[in-house]
Amino acid sequence: MTFHLHLTGQVQGVGFRPFVWQLARSMKLKGSVSNGADGVHIYVNADLETARVLARRVQAEAPTLARIQSVGITEADPIDFSDFTIVESQASGLASLLLTPDLALCDACRAEMDDPANRRFGYAFTTCTHCGPRYSILHQLPYDRPATTMAPFGMCADCEQEYHDPSNRRFYSQTNSCPNCPVELSLFLGSGRLLSQDQSEIIRQSIDALTAGKTVAVKGIGGFLLLCDATNADAIHQLRERKHRPSKPLAVLYPSVNQLRQDCDLADDELALLTSSAAPIILLNNRVTPLSGLAVDQLAPGLNQLGVLLPYAPLLALLADAFGKPLVATSGNSSGSPICYTNEQALAQLPAVADLLLAHNRDIVVPQDDSVMRLSPTYRQPIVLRRSRGLAPTFMPTGFTHPNVNVLALGASLKSTFAWQLRGNTYVSQYLGDLESYDTQTNFRATLDHFLALFDATPDAVLADRHEGYFSTQLAHELAAIWRVPLVSIQHHEAHLAAVLAENELLGQVEPVLGIIWDGTGYGTDGQIWGGEFITYEDGDFQRIGHFDYFDALLGDKMPREPRLSALSLAFDIPSADELLRPKFTEKEWNLYTKVGVRNKLKTSSVGRLFDGVAALLGLADTVSYEGEAALLLENCATRYVRTNGYTIAQSYLPETLSTNRISTKTILAGVVRDILAGYPIDRIAAAFHYTLVQVVAAVAQRTGVRQLAFSGGVFQNGLLVDWLRHELEPAHQLYFHQQLSPNDECISFGQIAHYSLSTTNTVHVKTETAHVLSHSR
Repeated sequence: MTFHLHLTGQVQGVGFRPFVWQLARSMKLKGSVSNGADGVHIYVNADLETARVLARRVQAEAPTLARIQSVGITEADPIDFSDFTIVESQASGLASLLLTPDLALCDACRAEMDDPANRRFGYAFTTCTHCGPRYSILHQLPYDRPATTMAPFGMCADCEQEYHDPSNRRFYSQTNSCPNCPVELSLFLGSGRLLSQDQSEIIRQSIDALTAGKTVAVKGIGGFLLLCDATNADAIHQLRERKHRPSKPLAVLYPSVNQLRQDCDLADDELALLTSSAAPIILLNNRVTPLSGLAVDQLAPGLNQLGVLLPYAPLLALLADAFGKPLVATSGNSSGSPICYTNEQALAQLPAVADLLLAHNRDIVVPQDDSVMRLSPTYRQPIVLRRSRGLAPTFMPTGFTHPNVNVLALGASLKSTFAWQLRGNTYVSQYLGDLESYDTQTNFRATLDHFLALFDATPDAVLADRHEGYFSTQLAHELAAIWRVPLVSIQHHEAHLAAVLAENELLGQVEPVLGIIWDGTGYGTDGQIWGGEFITYEDGDFQRIGHFDYFDALLGDKMPREPRLSALSLAFDIPSADELLRPKFTEKEWNLYTKVGVRNKLKTSSVGRLFDGVAALLGLADTVSYEGEAALLLENCATRYVRTNGYTIAQSYLPETLSTNRISTKTILAGVVRDILAGYPIDRIAAAFHYTLVQVVAAVAQRTGVRQLAFSGGVFQNGLLVDWLRHELEPAHQLYFHQQLSPNDECISFGQIAHYSLSTTNTVHVKTETAHVLSHSR
């Protein structure tokens, strides 16, 4: 008898076929294993019980990086196998597997690079079945070398031998290469003149440039990174000026964990994230006096945390080791533009920023920034700040599968992503930037094109935000018209809540949930700008039951860039606030902006703008150069107080009589103004403001009688606020936060799919015709 085992999930690019080959051989079975567009296929000569044993062992012993969703067993037409073999992949069938993200350099490959006796000693593109690029180099499915940008690189005899050796960890490693069949480096001056194509010479010249205070653009896994000496204040200042990034924190690349520990506090859970296969940037508390001489004030102005990472690619490891000190490692772009990922883009755009360009000839198909995470200080709640390289597009929300639903969601505008529910899988793209620039819009379309081509399908419905001015919404209208499918609009904050509910398996439960959705902006059903919402969820129904009092939304996009405008809007009619507000404006500005406020019709309930206003009143930031800067400074200020005093504070700005459906922003701001004028320390006032927000949640939860609380929105990137909520509200309440997704608008696209799933049944048939790739459909 012959049985067919069909495995779905993240089962390609993780050493799965070699694992199955070795397992079947150990069981003395005959058959075959191959990749397909829909997963991994195993054929085996065996009786049913033996086939079931094989299936159980495959699930129990699978490679660490594999994520199996299902294993199906069916009897197949008899095949007389003489051995167990790995056979050529089959591209037939509907593409329906998870896409493996790019994997960070593994310990075994790192050891070979450091071993002078190994032929890969110092080789900048060392990989195996456990590490290396995957998603970023994939042209089509299934995942095999000819379907990737490794296709042009032939393997030498030694690599071929490894590739076919079952005892070698490079057995069927699709990214295999070595110095005898290399991916080649090239070093250019900013002028574009080629300096060298010799790896040793390139590393030497790059290190010389970094030592001299220069900036080097280096092609990484998902795109170019800009490197400079993180201990050299002048070099950092120069990079900031060239990149037009005056104060936004810069990530720091450390050559080793030991050196990192000398500069930052590093807990075991943070180390586990840094050294995981995703290898994200992690926010760590920096020491007062870093031993490396790190230029902390220039790297993260006004903050006590640094974003740090370890080398996740061999080339970065070589450079970091040779330099021997921490390096700034920030995206290769100008502020607000997408990351450069082709050599041509880099040569055209980065000479204005970098002195040298270090490129290579392995193409990147899908550009990605580095992922960023943090852990809340006390309760160690993981918080994803940016989900990209190493994490995307794999997404397996527990209990959320709709095998017959095929819908595409285009998300919001800031922190854009798209999501696709297709053939039982959910895909959430990497962070694609803010869709306010043409370049970002072009990159968004290109990444979506790639997905459509990979899966060869057209969605049966397109989901969008209700804000008609968003590029993502306009694109949704365009695509729905091209494909002749329905367009469904979903309210922004309901999508936020649906996302966190789905991540925590709460969509189908009976007990009501209170959603606390706080962010900067979202178009409300009443035409106003929401952002401080309380929304209940029960029996598939969303009901907005309360919100922070509306205040004037002044001057459109100028308001989030100038926290002083939030302070003016929130505190203008508090008489004692005048002496705090007037110095922030010229006489001309004051007269103009106060008149605008009188005539203004657009209102907002945004807690994001509330943070901005309090930060401005405390003198932390009147204007900002990056989104969320004022809120970060306010959190940083409050954290100083809590580190000394704990979660105990006498002050609160909570209104004495709290309405469940309206939270008085004026009362909160009046309390802040009162304490500022009374001369209280600003860190105490910042902490009291955070505590007030916690009390607001507690009061609304108590009055509604809801035990389960779910939190989403960019405000909940604030680790101090998350911890204080848990400290005050657990265990009387069950608190739910995002697990794999960011609470910011990156989660909106998935939330749109989760919301849509509540109003549809699984009767939609997946289309199998070839998708119209966007660039060909216009």
